[in-house]
Amino acid sequence: MSASAARQSSAASSRPQLLSIGQVLAKLTPEFSDLSPSKLRFLEDRELVSPGRTPAGYRTYSAADVDRLRFVLTVQRDHYLPLRVIKQYLDELDEGKSPVLPHAGPVTGSVQIIDSQRLTKQELLDQTGALASVLEGAISAGLIEPKRIYSEHDSVVLKSIVDASKFGLEPRHLRGMRMAVDREVGLVSQAVSASRGASKKMSKDEFRDKGRELSDILSTLRQVLTRDAINKLES
Repeated sequence: MSASAARQSSAASSRPQLLSIGQVLAKLTPEFSDLSPSKLRFLEDRELVSPGRTPAGYRTYSAADVDRLRFVLTVQRDHYLPLRVIKQYLDELDEGKSPVLPHAGPVTGSVQIIDSQRLTKQELLDQTGALASVLEGAISAGLIEPKRIYSEHDSVVLKSIVDASKFGLEPRHLRGMRMAVDREVGLVSQAVSASRGASKKMSKDEFRDKGRELSDILSTLRQVLTRDAINKLES
């Protein structure tokens, strides 16, 4: 190989490797089975990732883009955050700030991946300090689904039930909350469907994101109304 060819080969190998949309899907679909080209384009439309373009107009993704996508998909899946919240967090991170992502804490520097916990039944009990009977009660009340491996979401729910038990509340007393959530989900679904109009199609990802956004609004409203009602209670 000539010196010129060697220099060209060295320069090419030192350039960051760019991936096509198909290669990105191959990397990420083992972790996110519902990922599709349309979802990648949707995330780009929401300005959560900005892939490059070839002269022919094809998208190209860097390793940093893939890490960013993995982060977005992880916190959306495991922490139920709407995309607007994730985007605000990433924008502040890009500005050199130290934002706090709900349920994840502060992250500085490059985007870090949040690993979703996978817990056996015993690990779930140990982590939350719950008795097996409390978990069984939570399952009977429809607050937690019975399963072989539990998630971080299940841990948060069970720990909240344990904390509520200090006030004399048992899982059976909280059954109504499950019913209230189901009613609220129905209300959110109906409202989001109506908001898109008869002539506008909405993708599943956009529908879910708008649903999460409305859910955040209703959660804030419910919290304010509840605290106001509590403040009015006679001591």
